[in-house]
Amino acid sequence: MEYRKTKQRQKILEILQGTTSHPAANWIYDKARAEFPDISMGTVYRNLAVLEEMGKIQRLSCGATFDRYDANVEPHIHFVCRKCSKVTDIHDALPSAKLKETISGIDMRVDTYDLTCYGVCKECQSSQ
Repeated sequence: MEYRKTKQRQKILEILQGTTSHPAANWIYDKARAEFPDISMGTVYRNLAVLEEMGKIQRLSCGATFDRYDANVEPHIHFVCRKCSKVTDIHDALPSAKLKETISGIDMRVDTYDLTCYGVCKECQSSQ
């Protein structure tokens, strides 16, 4: 499906491309309101869905009460802290390389993968 380019959608994409924090829609909404004071939460959700369908962003269902979003659409590993809900990218190439090797050995075409690790982040461990 082809979508027309809108200023609001472009701004939402720019917001996501400008952060590595894997924000929820309400954080994106707050940032977008700086330029578009009349933007609605529904518009943000609709544009996030369109951007996901276009392959420009990925939606992360991390077990929290709401989805998070990431502008890095290359397959990579995420870590989710069970205490503070912070989502972090894991940039270690070894698990990704091993996963790609495993995938290449099956008789199915894999277009993408999603690997999420859950635990307690360093900051939450030191506050215990």
